[in-house]
Order: sequence, then structure tokens, then C-alpha cells
Amino acid sequence: MTTTDHDGRLAAFGNQLVAVHVWLREELAALADGVDAYLSGGGERPRELRVHCLTFCSVLTRHHTEEDGEVFGAVAARFPELAPVLDELRADHVMVSDTLDRIKALVEGLDEGTDPGEALRVGRELDTLSALLETHFLYEEKKIVEALNALGAGILPDDVIARVLPGP
Repeated sequence: MTTTDHDGRLAAFGNQLVAVHVWLREELAALADGVDAYLSGGGERPRELRVHCLTFCSVLTRHHTEEDGEVFGAVAARFPELAPVLDELRADHVMVSDTLDRIKALVEGLDEGTDPGEALRVGRELDTLSALLETHFLYEEKKIVEALNALGAGILPDDVIARVLPGP
């Protein structure tokens, strides 16, 4: 998913991050739609829903873990004035992680005999996650995309970039 210009500089890392946010939003919406479909008597069986949910949670956790580490470290080193913004983003990551933990605990118990109330609770937690992520992504995009686009080659290892920029 990453591209480089003729000098090998990571091209538009911030713009690529925005594209990943769009993809994560779409994946979360598809997951919420799956829960809604299950509640209305159709859609995926709980086992498939659980796998989809746990996979999404894993990708999002890995994305935020890498941001908290090397990505935000590189941004802070180059743009120290963004330290308060990075602190706020890290705090958001903690709230998102707590919500993901609740979702994972709920979906691990989903099976064919699951009370629909359990799926309803998953849906409510997904709504919470969606609201958290929407404000988080918008803030992150507004505050640090330009800085991310300014980072040069060699600042972030390829394996970190791959984990921050997962894709379809």
C-alpha cells in the first residue's frame, strides 16, 4: 500500500493513513450491519460474526499500537509542538482499547444458541466504538496528517508502516 517517490521518500504517509481510516470505518460499518442482520433474523451465523469482529479488533489494536510507538515517536521528534496532540491521541487509543476489550469479551461468547440480547449488547458497544473512532480519526487527520506527509524515508521501518497501514 505504501508508495515512494524517485528519492525513495515515503509518499504521502498521512494521506495513506486517511485511506486506512476510511477502510476501517467501512469494516466497522460492515460489522455493525452484520450484528443488525443477525438481530433481525438473517445475516451471518454468530461464529462468523465473532471471527469478523475479533479480526477487526486485532487489526485496529495493531494499528493503534504502532501509532503509539514508532509513528508518534517520529512525529514528536520532528514536530515537538505536536506533543500535546499526540498525548490526546494516545488517550483516545486507551478508550478505544477498553471498548475493544468489552466487545471481544461479548463476542467470544457468541454461538448458535446465543440470546439475542448478547448480540444487542455487541451492537451497542460497536456504536460506542464507531463514535469514538469517528472523533478520533477526524482529530488525528486534522492535526497530524500534514506532519506525517512530511516524514522522510528511513524514519519508519517497512514492517511498522505495514502494521499502521493495513488494507483490504
